[in-house]
Amino acid sequence: MGEQDVRKDVINRLKTIKGHIQGIEKMVEEGKECKDVLMQITAIKSSIEKVGLLIIEDHAKACLVKDNITSEEAQKVIAEIIKFMK
Repeated sequence: MGEQDVRKDVINRLKTIKGHIQGIEKMVEEGKECKDVLMQITAIKSSIEKVGLLIIEDHAKACLVKDNITSEEAQKVIAEIIKFMK
C-alpha cells in the first residue's frame, strides 16, 4: 500500500471513529444501558488501535528500509513501536 493509500485509509477510519463517538454521545444523552455504551467504546478502542498500527507500520517501513539507517535510528523506531504497543 502506498503512502497516499495509507493516508486515505487512516482518514476514512478516523471519520468512522468520529461517527461512532457521536453515536455514543447520543446513547448517553438518551440514557442507553451501560453495557451497550461500553460495547461501543470497546469497538472504538479496537478501531483506534488499528489506525495506530497502520501509522506505525507505514512509519517503520519508511524509516527502516531507507539506505544507511544507523543502529541508533533503528532503535528509536523500535522504541516508538514498543511505546505504542504498551
